Amino acid sequence: MYKILRKKKLEKSASEEKDTVSMRTLTKSLEKNIVLLKNAFSGDETVMYRVFQNKHLDSAKCCIFYLDGMVNSEIINENIIQPILSDDLTQNISNHNLLDELRYKIIVANNISVSEDFNTIAAALYAGDTVFLLENCDRVLVIDSKGWQTRSITEPESARVVRGPREGFTESIIMNVSLIRRKIKSHELKFKFREIGERTHTKVCICYIDDIISKDVLKELERRLDEIKIDGVLDSGYIQELIRDEPFSPLETVGYSERPDVVAGRLLGGRVAVIVDGSPVVLTVPFVIIETIQSNEDYYNNYIFASINRLFRGMSLLLSISVPAIFLAIVTYHQEMLPTPLLLSISASREGVPFPTVLSMFIMLLIFDLLREVGTRMPTPIGQAVNIVGTLVLGQAAVEARLVSAPIVIITAFTGIVNLMNITFIGPSILIRFFLLFASAFMGIYGFIFGFVVTLLHLMSLRSFGVPYMLGTTKIEDHDGQDVLVRAPWWSIGARNLVRQSSKNKRGNNR
Repeated sequence: MYKILRKKKLEKSASEEKDTVSMRTLTKSLEKNIVLLKNAFSGDETVMYRVFQNKHLDSAKCCIFYLDGMVNSEIINENIIQPILSDDLTQNISNHNLLDELRYKIIVANNISVSEDFNTIAAALYAGDTVFLLENCDRVLVIDSKGWQTRSITEPESARVVRGPREGFTESIIMNVSLIRRKIKSHELKFKFREIGERTHTKVCICYIDDIISKDVLKELERRLDEIKIDGVLDSGYIQELIRDEPFSPLETVGYSERPDVVAGRLLGGRVAVIVDGSPVVLTVPFVIIETIQSNEDYYNNYIFASINRLFRGMSLLLSISVPAIFLAIVTYHQEMLPTPLLLSISASREGVPFPTVLSMFIMLLIFDLLREVGTRMPTPIGQAVNIVGTLVLGQAAVEARLVSAPIVIITAFTGIVNLMNITFIGPSILIRFFLLFASAFMGIYGFIFGFVVTLLHLMSLRSFGVPYMLGTTKIEDHDGQDVLVRAPWWSIGARNLVRQSSKNKRGNNR
C-alpha cells in the first residue's frame, strides 16, 4: 500500500513538474509569450514591457521586457526601438529568419544573444538586460542594456595611505575587474566567472595570473566554491566564511582588501583573488600571518623606513596580546620581579580599590573594546567624540572613584593603542589576549608561557589552501627574508612568489 501511494505521489510530482515546464515554454505567438512573461513576473511592478511594430513591415511586430532602474533608457530607445520603428525592413531583410536579421543588421548593442530557456531569460532580466520578443518566433534576443547607478571610485575609509594610489574597489564587479586589469596588463591575467546563491545568483569572479599561481591552490578554491549551497550571497564575507580553513579557529585564513594595488601585489605574489558582485572587499588566498603586519605603503616608501614600520607592527601585535597577561601575572604572583619603588607605587595606587587586579583588568579591557566598537558604528564626528569622552572621562573618573587603579588604566590604554596598529588582526587579538589573561590569572607567568605555547602550536598547525600559515616566519633562509619581517630594496629582491614555492613542496589541506 505504501509503495502504491509513493508511486502515485511521484507520478503526480512529475506531472506537475511537466506542466510547469510546459507553462514556461515559449511559443510562436507573441501574445502568448507576453502573457507568459507577465504571469511569471506578476506582482513585480518594476517589470516593464512595450509592444511596437515596424511601419513598413507588418510581420515585424515586437515586444521588449526590462526592469525599471536596471537598464539604460537611451540604449533601449535609440538602439532597439528607434531602428525597428523607423528603418524600412522590407529592403535587404529576409522574412524567413527575421530574428537573426534584426540581430545582425538592425539592433545596435555591444552584446546580443539568442535564448529560448525561461530561466536564462529571467536571469538576464534581473541582470539588467532587455528581452526582445518577435511575432512567429519561439526564441528571444537578450540584449545588453545594463545601466544602473554605481558608487564612484574613492579611497577606502579603512585603508587610507599617505603615499600611494587613491583608488578603492566599488560594489560593481565589472568595475573591480577593470581596476585590477589596469594594474596588471598581461595576457596571463585570467578571470573566471560563476554564480553562487540559489536566489540571489550572485556573480563571483576568480582572478589569477596563470603562469604564477599554483594549480593545486586554484583547483582547491574552485572545488570549495562549487560546493557552496546557500540561498543568497550579499557580501564577500559569506564566501570568506564558507571557503576558509579551520572554521572554528579565531584566526583568519582568507585575506581581504579594498585596495586594487594591494590585490594586484598579492596576485603578483602567487595568490588568487575572489571578487564578489555587490561587495567592495576582494578576497585573496592563500593567506599567511605575515600579511597582517605588511602594508601597501611599505612598497612605496624608502625600504629602511618601511622595514622599521613593519617591525613596529610586529612588536605591537605581540604587545597587544601579551602585555595585560604579563602585567597581571607579575603583579599577582611574582611581585619579586618588580623593583621595590615600582612595587610600592603599584601597591599605593591599589589602596581603596574594591576589586582584585584580575577583575579590574577584565572590566577595563571590556569597556575599551566596547567603546571602540561604539565609535566604529557611530557617524564619524560622533564616534570620535565617544572615543575621546570614553577614554579620558571614564578612565579618569574610574581612578578618582577608586574603582580601578591607575596602572590598570595605563595598561589598558597602551594595549588599545598598539592593537590599532594592526586593524585586520583586532578580532583574533582580542580572543588570544583574553585566553592569555585567563591562563595568567590561574598560574601566573607559567600560565602565560603555557598559553603562549598553545597559541604558537595552533598557529603552526594552520594551513591556508595547503600553504603553512606561518610561512616566512620559521624558515627565513629559504628566501633570504626579502619580504617578510623587513622589506628589502627592490634592486636586491628576487623571486617574490613564496606562496607558490611553498605549495609545490607541501601538499595537503587541513580544512
